[in-house]
Amino acid sequence: MALGADRGLVAGLKWNDQGLVPVVAAERSTGEVLMLAWMNGEALSRTVQSGRAWYWSRSRQEYWCKGETSGDRQWVREIRVDCDGDALLMLVDQEGRGACHTGQRTCFFRALACPEW
Repeated sequence: MALGADRGLVAGLKWNDQGLVPVVAAERSTGEVLMLAWMNGEALSRTVQSGRAWYWSRSRQEYWCKGETSGDRQWVREIRVDCDGDALLMLVDQEGRGACHTGQRTCFFRALACPEW
């Protein structure tokens, strides 16, 4: 996986005040949303170079490669930029039990009680 002709898309990303952009990771085969995390330019570069999902931890202030300690790896197959250039969607092949640090398949396993719409 290489940036190649996509350098223009990367250059056009709108990073927030901390130099980060939100990234939604979704299962490539089903479209299931797995998690939301953050990347800076270095995390994006590491992801593109390795084919593994690298993120920036805002709480720990460090890079982390998804699954490095848990074994629940994300193999990146495609990265998409939203229409405004302020968010990324990564289509991944999720390996292991799931994406959430709680052990759930997805970080979005809780639902709000909403009236019927």
